[in-house]
Amino acid sequence: MADWFRERVVDAHRLPLFCFFVALITAFLCTRVNVRLIRARTRWFGNVSVGEMHIHHVVFGVVLTLLGGVAGLVLSGVSQGWYSFSSAVFGVGAALVLDEFALILHLRDVYWQEEGRTSVDAVFVAIAATGLLLFGLHPLGWDGGTTAGDWTAPAFLVVNLVFAVITLLKGKIWSGLLGLFVPPSLYVGAVRVARPGSPWARWFYSERARRPRPRLMAKAVHREERWRRPVIRVKIAVQEFVSGRHDLPAPASPASPVRRHRRRAMAPRPRRGAERGAERAGRHWRSGRPRAR
Repeated sequence: MADWFRERVVDAHRLPLFCFFVALITAFLCTRVNVRLIRARTRWFGNVSVGEMHIHHVVFGVVLTLLGGVAGLVLSGVSQGWYSFSSAVFGVGAALVLDEFALILHLRDVYWQEEGRTSVDAVFVAIAATGLLLFGLHPLGWDGGTTAGDWTAPAFLVVNLVFAVITLLKGKIWSGLLGLFVPPSLYVGAVRVARPGSPWARWFYSERARRPRPRLMAKAVHREERWRRPVIRVKIAVQEFVSGRHDLPAPASPASPVRRHRRRAMAPRPRRGAERGAERAGRHWRSGRPRAR
């Protein structure tokens, strides 16, 4: 095991990436254990607050990411050990930031709500991509080496990038991620029918498209219900086992002042004749005397 680690990681100059990978997973698991204990109201675990202001752990993640990134730039040519340590610090910061990715995306605290699953998805994507890089796979099949006048590798890279964009537009996130390192997955994902809620289905399948294709939309819905839903249920079960249940209801947001102003501005104004009639009726009611004829 030690010989394999030295050959595949140390000698291949992947030790900083390995430290980042281990720190990312460890920090994410420790963070989730901590927040679940906080949710369970365990005595010696609590939120970090300054006065009445709650400090989210994404703040500490931003600081650690900045420190680890700058230290890695400075120490990359000094020592591999210190460079690996800075990569580990960067991995801890990245885990703290990605664990609250949903907060950054929605600009509100949705940590234990349904939208909070986006954070877990972001962490899983980062772990998967780092693991594939650690195994020596290259994104889009490009190994970084080209000869002068050889356009085969750049053309292959551009073609794979186009297929990757099509796959992602069809709503196949995991197929697109795997296809970045295993290009045949991109070809399969780009040719097959898109998911019904994807931008591709909205542009080319739905009734709003220039040429609607109801048969393809029905086929996409059928595949979603038959094949995709069971996989999503398994994924949610794994997420809840690792990170806890995201079962808090979303709070009902009151109408903003801008919306109230728009409603007030869009309300129909009475006609002038009706305004004069109401004004005369008001004067008659205030005076209490019958109006002279």
